[in-house]
Amino acid sequence: MRTELDTLTGAYVDGTLDAAGIRRLNALLLQDADARRAFAEMLNVDSALAAMAADWRPRSEAGRGRRWILALAACAVVGTGLWWWRSAAVPFAEVVAAAGCVGLEEGREIRGGPCRLSAGTASLRTARGVVLVIEAPADFSFDSAQRLRIRRGRLAAEVNPAARGFTVITPSGDAIDLGTRFGVDVTEDGAAEVHVFQGEVIAKASGAATRRSLREGDAVSFGGSASEARELRSAAFIQPDEMASLSAGLAAGQRACSEAALATLRRDPDLIALFDFESPGAMPGVYRRVQGRWPGSHAPEFVEVGDHLKLDVGGSRAWPRLTLAAWVRLDRLGAPYQSLLHTDGWREDRPGQVHWMITRRTTMRLALRGNTLPPGAEETEGYPDSRTPVLRQQGRWVHLAATYDADAGTARFYLNGKFDNETRQAIALPALLGPARIGNWDRQDRKLSGRVDELVLLGRAMSDREVRDLFESGTPYR
Repeated sequence: MRTELDTLTGAYVDGTLDAAGIRRLNALLLQDADARRAFAEMLNVDSALAAMAADWRPRSEAGRGRRWILALAACAVVGTGLWWWRSAAVPFAEVVAAAGCVGLEEGREIRGGPCRLSAGTASLRTARGVVLVIEAPADFSFDSAQRLRIRRGRLAAEVNPAARGFTVITPSGDAIDLGTRFGVDVTEDGAAEVHVFQGEVIAKASGAATRRSLREGDAVSFGGSASEARELRSAAFIQPDEMASLSAGLAAGQRACSEAALATLRRDPDLIALFDFESPGAMPGVYRRVQGRWPGSHAPEFVEVGDHLKLDVGGSRAWPRLTLAAWVRLDRLGAPYQSLLHTDGWREDRPGQVHWMITRRTTMRLALRGNTLPPGAEETEGYPDSRTPVLRQQGRWVHLAATYDADAGTARFYLNGKFDNETRQAIALPALLGPARIGNWDRQDRKLSGRVDELVLLGRAMSDREVRDLFESGTPYR
């Protein structure tokens, strides 16, 4: 019966259901409460589309039947006192995977009532087959299998055709699915964003009179009575296909391996600085404090132009050898540069100043003020660059590292523990650190979008084996 109901409902929503089909749909709705519930949930999307189409009018017996069925569904809802929204027999969703979760455990059935996820990431499957990945910290609840309210937190949704019309309600606006993959991000103050990875979503700000159609690659932020376009932040969301490797990494003890490696680094006599961003006091700058690679950990996230984090490392001394390493989760890259760590300024009277970045070609660069490449160098812009595009790893935590040796005149680059490229320099000055920024160095041309975790600076050049071990001990995946 359910297959027949889905077919009839789909034809009804599409406006192609004939008179005989309408009579059969009416009969199913009259005899089956579950059918009435499924049909009423599908009206979410039908209502959204109708509101967008100002010239819509029923124009046939099928149109008259649509009005009759709408009335029937409404009567069924009122007559049953909304009992099926709170039915104890069928849960709205179930937790199918939990990676370090505090507040939700695998196998938990979710009906009505509030849910709080204070650490970790949970994957849920609704009664209609929607797959949701929710990242802490998050507060949410289900009105039904087709309606989720999220007050804060971040979720990614994969919606199958049977669940078309799945709706996410936030304090500042709603998102109604039309068969797609999308993400919703709600900050502590209730401000929300909707990002469409595939398909289409209808978005409506809470105070707006009209809805907005979003398609693949579109994103909006809700503000008051309007929704404003913004750039897509796909890697801001943990997707369902990432959950398995995150869970496997935790089960394999990767967090303990990472903590052991950090303890060893803190005893290293060559350590300049190690930022794990777990200090309770906020570091100076403009950024969001979100979950890092591990459940309950923290990392700065850079979203808007000008977002940055300030630090002061290395003092006034010169460093003939240097290693820079960090875990990053990048959303997207725009021209010309994205700052990983930039010392303040780029002055002729301060030779050796360090700028570690990602270029417009999505490769790494380690630039030191006053250094030069030899004639005939393959780098076309005058600075040492890696070869492998970083964006191949977009949507995952990636380990980036660069080492520098002024005596040898070399800069070496590593991506996820693997050696990528070495550049030799004709002039190689000792590195100069000091006041610097992570994230966006200025408001014109250096806009990093994403998270940074576990930044390490060493006053020596790590070997290939050391960089590989640092990656393998710190990766959250298996």
